[in-house]
Amino acid sequence: MSENNETPEETVEETASNTDNIEKSWFVVHTYSGYEHKVKANLESRTQTMGMSEQIFRILVPEQEVTTIQDGEAKTSVENDFPGYVLVEMATPHDYNMTDEAWYVVRNTPGVTGFLGSHGAGSKPNSLLPEEVDLLMKRMGMVTREVVDLDVAVGQIVKIIAGPFSGMEGTVTVVDTEKQTLEATVEVFGRETPTELDFADVETVLDQA
Repeated sequence: MSENNETPEETVEETASNTDNIEKSWFVVHTYSGYEHKVKANLESRTQTMGMSEQIFRILVPEQEVTTIQDGEAKTSVENDFPGYVLVEMATPHDYNMTDEAWYVVRNTPGVTGFLGSHGAGSKPNSLLPEEVDLLMKRMGMVTREVVDLDVAVGQIVKIIAGPFSGMEGTVTVVDTEKQTLEATVEVFGRETPTELDFADVETVLDQA
């Protein structure tokens, strides 16, 4: 029997170092609405039991923790801006594409209905662009809302001046004066995506939709 002089700590550090050197990309997985956390748990379990920890890494539900300040009282809640989606970080050794094994494991996880950017028939999906990843990661941080006044109506276009959508425009679909928030459609992943914004996050109305 050969003698192994490596300590557990050395083994863990070597594995982590090897993982850090692997090319990785983020992909968006479709799920049944309301099953995002269940899919995350299922996929984490399958990654371990099927020995895929060197090909499937972080698995995230795109949520953000939001603190709303009203009448001097802070209330914190968790919001999911993209229901029906889960983010999966995967090894992409083949021209920034995932392996067949990783694709199979994720695609056949209970609750997963497919990948965003896949054309079906077993085709591999497109990974997220770096700027899309940065936007989502920023939105998953803590956001503190200030209570301000804004004269805005449904159908108007506003310019976003704060947060990860800063510099973009959105068409207002819902206004909640009591909560000092509005909902607007912003183009994300090439599609019109509804997102909630604070009054403080937008400036003067630009135009009628």
